[in-house]
Amino acid sequence: MVSMQPIGFVRSPYRDTGEIPKGLGAQHEAEGVLEIRAELEPGLTDMEGFSHLYVIWAFDRAEGFSLVVTPPSDDRPHGVFATRSPRRPNPIGLTVVELLGREGPALRVRGIDMLDGTPILDIKPYLSSVPPEQLRRGWLADAEARSA
Repeated sequence: MVSMQPIGFVRSPYRDTGEIPKGLGAQHEAEGVLEIRAELEPGLTDMEGFSHLYVIWAFDRAEGFSLVVTPPSDDRPHGVFATRSPRRPNPIGLTVVELLGREGPALRVRGIDMLDGTPILDIKPYLSSVPPEQLRRGWLADAEARSA
């Protein structure tokens, strides 16, 4: 069994999942705060040097899971692991945010797509060595082409 405790909580403008932009062309520009527990603040040392962060968080309000889901960005079903659906066997979310600033144990960020009060499991600096021309977008590229 794996046991984790939140390192903090998200402060977000979103109170309901229906408020979060979804589907093709969704823009995640909302600003919020990652409030890290005070006793963990030393772990944020040197964080300010990074432009973007991975935020690993829990879908704490998701109930149950489905192995095949139909995402809002397509009208066809896909395996849950090929989507960002909250209805996962392990309800873990991953979001890349832009770091705007740090004030003690609070990180101001842009790109929030989580509900207010969402538990944060971990934060890591965003680093990618994959050149953009080598990235593939899978079924999402097909859905975008059909909607154009």
